[in-house]
Amino acid sequence: MTSRFIDPTIQPIDSIAKGEAVPLDRLTPDALRQRFAFPPNWTPEVKEERRFVDREWRSAAVLVPLVDRPEGLSVLLTQRSMRLKEHPGQISFPGGRVDEEDCTHIETALREAKEEIGVDRECVEIIGLMPEYRTGSGYRVIPVVSIVHPPFDVTLNRREVDDAFELPFSFFMTGTNYQVRSAEFPNGLGRRSFYTIPCEGRFVWGATAAMLRNLYHFILA
Repeated sequence: MTSRFIDPTIQPIDSIAKGEAVPLDRLTPDALRQRFAFPPNWTPEVKEERRFVDREWRSAAVLVPLVDRPEGLSVLLTQRSMRLKEHPGQISFPGGRVDEEDCTHIETALREAKEEIGVDRECVEIIGLMPEYRTGSGYRVIPVVSIVHPPFDVTLNRREVDDAFELPFSFFMTGTNYQVRSAEFPNGLGRRSFYTIPCEGRFVWGATAAMLRNLYHFILA
């Protein structure tokens, strides 16, 4: 998927990231509940991107929806509309900026998931928050990790989302499935390195890949 700056899919691979696979017994709903209830000592690998804009930070939240399927957890992701000004066509978690009426980042994440893909909060079990991640476009994002319990309906808000789909969570919990690529961004923005994760014909990169990489480290620690 392309951004308004570059097409990351055509950038050469600089290296393959390191890291063993998280044991499958840690990738169950019960194990994840325990991990967030008793978090380990760990350090996020990626905390922020080089800023693309010179403006005030804006507070935001995303829902990290891990769907409880019989074959194992999957990650529910969206493909942003190509009509959006920021990150058009990019794969992302449902989410957005914090509104004045939102009491918490959890409220923001649940509201945005309902608005973007129609997932009711009654199906969503919040299990924990990840550390803040700062995007190059000026957002301070809190990832809200959740277990989503089927059945649930997905209804796309076509103004914001072109598609919603699930990918195996275990794939993102293997360190060597992450690639490191870099590109020269236009308009004097300089060169930037970023994670990419091709999976089942989809191409996850940028902030979403970085947040998944941090979740990988959190669960593996």
